[in-house]
Amino acid sequence: MSKEIIDTHLIRILHTLLEEGSVSRTASLLGQTQPAISVALRRLRELTGDPLLVRSGSHMVPTARGLALMAPAAQVLSAVDEILHPPLSFDPKLATHTFRIASPDYLDVFFVPAIVERFHRAAPNARLEFTHLLAGGGYERGLESGQVDLAIGNWQTPPDHLHLQPLCDDTLVCLVRESHPIKAGKLDQEAYVQAGHLAVTTHSGTGPGTIDIALQKAGLRRKVVTTLPYFCIAPYVLVKSDLIFTTTLSFAHHYAELLPLRVESLPIAAQPLRYYQLWHERTHRALESQWLRALVAEAARQSMREAA
Repeated sequence: MSKEIIDTHLIRILHTLLEEGSVSRTASLLGQTQPAISVALRRLRELTGDPLLVRSGSHMVPTARGLALMAPAAQVLSAVDEILHPPLSFDPKLATHTFRIASPDYLDVFFVPAIVERFHRAAPNARLEFTHLLAGGGYERGLESGQVDLAIGNWQTPPDHLHLQPLCDDTLVCLVRESHPIKAGKLDQEAYVQAGHLAVTTHSGTGPGTIDIALQKAGLRRKVVTTLPYFCIAPYVLVKSDLIFTTTLSFAHHYAELLPLRVESLPIAAQPLRYYQLWHERTHRALESQWLRALVAEAARQSMREAA
């Protein structure tokens, strides 16, 4: 008989027999007849090549091999129970998971802190890792492989093979230094197009961003003379230049309070940026992932309330 042929029911009988040391008690606990348990014991002895249980006076005791099998049998049964009976709830206070979120750095100043605050208050023993939202679809591979639980950002056309939830909208504005030659409130469409612009290379690698699409619709084009890899550098470059940086209202307000910068209205019609969180089907039903998504959604609402 092949030693690979063994089912979980037989392992459950083995574990119960070793714990109880009694065919009759095992039969009663498992709702089986004594003859059925005796047949199972004979099969287990054949499979293992060991008596497993031997008589000692009026009762039975495990052999050395039987004792050695108790822990592995318990582990197998526990694993099977976990597969067939997944948890019905998730308690973040007990969680020791590592959660990973991919996001662009323009969310760092107002959105990420709100997530971190809520996360560690709710799940003090868990770990949260943020990774950069890589260009060329890197976040999609991360979601598919399980290296990333969530991706947060804004997309003109979010990938249709991923689940998504809109989080919030943010208005586009212009950020310039206080001493910029274009006076406060005087940034019109002509001045905007003629000025030199600062831009950050797109995280998605999918072509023109929201502002350039809006310009194309108006038959206009801005003159980008400097590009940067990260948003967090842009405000410090503005302080030292006469460039214009088109960004979100929340980002602009944050740095205008810290640096000698001012916020100007965008002189062309443009749709607000819509932020989404994206996730893969593989984590769609996972309770811990559902909890994380709910936390991120509430953090987004909180951030926008505070920025208003």
